Amino acid sequence: MIRTLHLCKTFHPARGAPVEAVRDATFRVDSGEILGLLGPNGAGKTTLLRMLAAIIRPTSGRCWIGGLPTQDQPEEARSHLGFLSGNTKLYGRLTVRELLGYFGSLYHMLDDRIVERIAELSALLDMTSFLDRRCEELSTGQTQRVSIARVMMHDPPVLILDEPTLGLDIMTSRTILEFIANARARGRSIIFSTHYMTEAELLCDRVALIHAGTLLAIGTKEDLYAETATDNLKDAFLTLVDKEVRQTP
Repeated sequence: MIRTLHLCKTFHPARGAPVEAVRDATFRVDSGEILGLLGPNGAGKTTLLRMLAAIIRPTSGRCWIGGLPTQDQPEEARSHLGFLSGNTKLYGRLTVRELLGYFGSLYHMLDDRIVERIAELSALLDMTSFLDRRCEELSTGQTQRVSIARVMMHDPPVLILDEPTLGLDIMTSRTILEFIANARARGRSIIFSTHYMTEAELLCDRVALIHAGTLLAIGTKEDLYAETATDNLKDAFLTLVDKEVRQTP
């Protein structure tokens, strides 16, 4: 459902040298699979996700969502996608119910289906108690649950989630992680970007480690542990980064 081939992105600032944000990224995510994307700030995670979501165009390479090329058919590809960005804002004066209804209409959903879908997502994300509160009155955790519900209104087959639990308390994080696991069980293809190694170890089927724009390795936890002679993702990542630095001229 998600596929990239030699995907690259280079930015050309007004001053200074070009910046290679993503280099030669090739991978795929199948139906019913969660791929964890792990890396430090500035590693290229968000740039990679924004290319997949057809928000920015790659410098070179190709990517497909649901079999559709994002460069040639961006609108059609986006219709198969739910993209949660780290800087997404809600309309503060709308209630949660109004906001979800509005986005349902943007996805050309029928009125009856919008009502059904709001009820479904409200139950799954534990939002019933604040459905009729204005978004500007919500806590950080409540806001994040509404943001996830917004990108899930049209029940897309592909999900790209950029740090969905960042800054949340343990109870809200658990609700969101359970929701993501449920989406996988229903056959969704999911990219899950996170800073939290423990979340990736518990939730992801495979993990992609990215540093300085380069995918250092992609595989199951067990594959990565075997490759690096470690027993956790933190040490596996640091081992691969050290190896990359030693090999860089």
